[in-house]
This record gives sequence, C-alpha cells and structure tokens, in this order.
Amino acid sequence: MISEEKPVKRLVSLNTVDCLWMYILRILLDKPMHAYAIRKKVEERFGFKPGTVTAYKVLYLLKKEGYVKSRKEDRITNYEITARGRKILQEARKFYERQLRILR
Repeated sequence: MISEEKPVKRLVSLNTVDCLWMYILRILLDKPMHAYAIRKKVEERFGFKPGTVTAYKVLYLLKKEGYVKSRKEDRITNYEITARGRKILQEARKFYERQLRILR
C-alpha cells in the first residue's frame, strides 16, 4: 500500500496523471486505439483514472508533436504511436531506470 503522506501522494501524482503521455504511448505500443479505450486501459493496466478532458488534451498534444498519428475509421478516431513516439518513450524509460539506480 502506498503511503498517504503528502510528499508521497505528490510523487505518485507527478509520476502518473502528470506524466500521462508515457502511459498513453506505452498502451499504443500494443495496438492502435481510440481515446475512450485508451483511458480505460490506463485505469486497468496502471491503476489510475485520467480525466476525460486530460486524456484528449494529451492525445492532441502528442499528435501535434508527432508522437502519435490518428486515423479516422467511420466515426471513430484511432491513435497509433509513431517512430518518434517510440523514441521518446524509450528515453523516458531510461530516465526512470537511471533514477532507480541512483536511489538504491
């Protein structure tokens, strides 16, 4: 169980909701998906629920920066990770690996 102390709660928030882009990119590594399904998958897989508007805003920004691309199928927009998105996700993983080594 995670501590309810303020510093730990802030740490959790900073590394989940505030870094939603990493979780979205990780999910899109598996397969393209629409925004609602991405939100549900974040909750199922990572244990936190991003806000509806937050998820759409993050997807918009990821697309704008070229980390994801979208494709409209009927009335549904599916998002897919790009090579640039894979690269930035790998950089984020390396960052966390370094931080864990430092903190040990």
